[in-house]
Amino acid sequence: MGTAFWIKRFLVVLVGAFVVIGAAQLLKGHEPEYAAREAAIWSIITAAVFTGARFRQARRGQNCAICKDTPEMREEK
Repeated sequence: MGTAFWIKRFLVVLVGAFVVIGAAQLLKGHEPEYAAREAAIWSIITAAVFTGARFRQARRGQNCAICKDTPEMREEK
């Protein structure tokens, strides 16, 4: 798993978290600027923690057998 894989994973989590957090803030009745700012802050934190944890698990050889989220696991049958 190269650098491109981890950058792609970070960006996917970043966008997903931004959408979910932003929508939740808007549903709470906050202003769109506030919702976007909070979503940006928390999505960066979320993506960093998630990607860092998965990177650490991958380095230790701990792959998810159910989700097969790494290229090595997808190739195995």
